[in-house]
Parts: sequence; C-alpha cells; structure tokens
Amino acid sequence: MAVSANTPIALVNEVYAKLPGNVAVARERLGRPLTLTEKILFNHLADPRGQAVERGRSYA
Repeated sequence: MAVSANTPIALVNEVYAKLPGNVAVARERLGRPLTLTEKILFNHLADPRGQAVERGRSYA
C-alpha cells in the first residue's frame, strides 16, 4: 500500500513560518519555557496573542 501526502506544500510552509512568532507569544504569555505540546497548541490558535487559554477548558 502506497502512502502519499495531499497537503499542499504552500500550506505547510505557511504553518511552519508562523511557528517562531507564535512560540514567542506563548512564552511571553505563560512566562516560562514551553513543552512541545504547548508549542503545537499555540501554533493552532487563531489568535495566539488574545485567545483565552485555560488548562482543561480551552479548545484549539
């Protein structure tokens, strides 16, 4: 069985281009180093600067 990726490379590049900025925002908001999971979650937020983030309650 062959495996293929159907995600356009432009979309992948756009997501990864936002990562450093969103991680910086998350570090600033949380005031500490981030786990890998937190980095991924903050990169999925529509508004990483203003969106409410509460452990166990927020959705990305």
